[in-house]
Amino acid sequence: MTARRRRKALFLDRDGTINVDYGYVHEKERFEFLPGIFDFCRRAVGLGYSIFVITNQSGIARGMFGEREYASLTRWMKRRFAAEGCPITAVYHCPRLDGPDRKPAPGLFLRACRRYGIDMAASVSVGDKPRDVEAGKAAGVGRNYLLGESGFDMPL
Repeated sequence: MTARRRRKALFLDRDGTINVDYGYVHEKERFEFLPGIFDFCRRAVGLGYSIFVITNQSGIARGMFGEREYASLTRWMKRRFAAEGCPITAVYHCPRLDGPDRKPAPGLFLRACRRYGIDMAASVSVGDKPRDVEAGKAAGVGRNYLLGESGFDMPL
């Protein structure tokens, strides 16, 4: 009997990593994809990574928008990624201002790991804030990158 092969994941933060962070973005009219995001994700998919989005979304808890608006924008974003040849496997979000799922806690990463059988050591996370890197490390993600001026010029 052979062991089931575990998948490797590319974990992406949303605001500031996938799109320009204008602050609590919840409408597609204000959602501007960062240059290079689709090329980077297509490269990851070509290397066998499944794409996951891990995002806090505290604007929901702050009353700036609701789950309905968030879900609508997420569906639209997923369609765009699929059309670009890099489908998103799943999106995990934490609307709360505290708790085990809010980054820098690793909860959302660990939920994805359990649900999808991810090999965390073989996986990569990319975020624009130190808390994104902290969460990835705490979850056991093998390589964690802080997105900087060089954009998506990082090894997978």
